[in-house]
Amino acid sequence: MYDFHTHFIPLDVLQWLKDHQKVVNAKWLKKDKNKDDFLIVNEKWGFELKKAFIDGDLYLSEQAKAGVTHSLLSPIPQLFMYDFPDEISTDISTVYNHSLAQWANSTPQNLSALGTVPLSNPDKAAQVLYDAIKLGLKGVIIGPGLTDHMLSDEFFTPFFDEANRLKAIVFIHPLLCDDPRLKRRMMPNLIGVPWETTVCATDLLLSGFIDRYPNVKILFAHGGGFLPYQIGRLDKGYEQWQLVSSNLKAPPSEYLKRFWFDTVLWNPESLEFLIKTVGEDRVVPGSDYPFDLSVWPPGGKLVLGVNSLLD
Repeated sequence: MYDFHTHFIPLDVLQWLKDHQKVVNAKWLKKDKNKDDFLIVNEKWGFELKKAFIDGDLYLSEQAKAGVTHSLLSPIPQLFMYDFPDEISTDISTVYNHSLAQWANSTPQNLSALGTVPLSNPDKAAQVLYDAIKLGLKGVIIGPGLTDHMLSDEFFTPFFDEANRLKAIVFIHPLLCDDPRLKRRMMPNLIGVPWETTVCATDLLLSGFIDRYPNVKILFAHGGGFLPYQIGRLDKGYEQWQLVSSNLKAPPSEYLKRFWFDTVLWNPESLEFLIKTVGEDRVVPGSDYPFDLSVWPPGGKLVLGVNSLLD
């Protein structure tokens, strides 16, 4: 069984955080005596630093107990560092990518990995992506854009040109939504996270991105957010409005089948709908392990999706 959505923090990255603690305003807090420390970065990103995030032996042990034979490791979104100057996000990307590549290359039967890039500087991001592929990584994980740029913007052309040339996997993972209406009842995570994916995925689909970059393997987290469920609405808009259809050569439902989606949905009927909508060859197992809202172990083997993404 594969797991295409799982996160890890190498010890070199933890050391980097300690060395740059003041620069990135990193804090380790004990919020609950029965839980591990909470790691908070820049008063914005916080999560429980569970041992499975940082202990490679424990991670592999838990992987084996769950019946997962191979995991595609990703950096955690809280450490993308897009809010900091390019030299900071480039530095941690370099450390992260080398560490994950070293671990994956030493245990190829159990692990492969994605890297991270300084997305706020697309030229540097393209170079870091190239270096990551040379290290043996399969591609990179990125956020759904920046505060002032959607991923379809020309701003990101250098990065996606390189990703297209390299035929890289680009795993798009949301960050917490800043909508002030969601500042309660855990809604930033419950619906804000999939909403960020929905906005990003819809924009990429309608922009003609897939025709411009046919070789980039875009993988969306959490089953693509809410987009697959509302694809009929996009198809209707395609029929009605030139603003929707002008960049497309086919209805949105056809373009939807050219992305990949993980299975992090926590609901068998939702997963069944996703597979029926996009095809079994476009859905890959994922867990989001070891975050709190993980599906562990991931559901389904989905060999067709695994093979199509790794081909």
